[in-house]
Amino acid sequence: MTSLNKFSPYFLALLRVVIGYTFLLHGTAKFFEFPISMTGGKGSVELMSQMGLGGVLEIVGGVLFILGLFTRPVAFLLSGMMAVAYFQFHAPSGNVAFPLANKGEPAVLFCFVFLYFVFSGAGVFALDNKVSK
Repeated sequence: MTSLNKFSPYFLALLRVVIGYTFLLHGTAKFFEFPISMTGGKGSVELMSQMGLGGVLEIVGGVLFILGLFTRPVAFLLSGMMAVAYFQFHAPSGNVAFPLANKGEPAVLFCFVFLYFVFSGAGVFALDNKVSK
């Protein structure tokens, strides 16, 4: 197993990029209906709405996460956003302890992956590494 440890920073960076990209797509779906429409084909969500704020955070946060720029504070903000999303939109269905039943498993997973990055940092190939020098 110790021979795998040398690859850990690279896979952490890969995880950061994949999570950032998938999160970014949630924002583009809200504003640009790409790759799917989150409004049922009714166009963009309103910018000055809770969904609009979420979309801005998803796009800006996703891009910053992909770049590995301000990774820890962005991860903290996005983790909190996903906790709010879970408890505000999924948990009220009465199935708080069962994310699969309330369709909240993506929110839970995003929340805890982002929380992990608060403590781990960005890994290699991150702009944070250039800024801190």
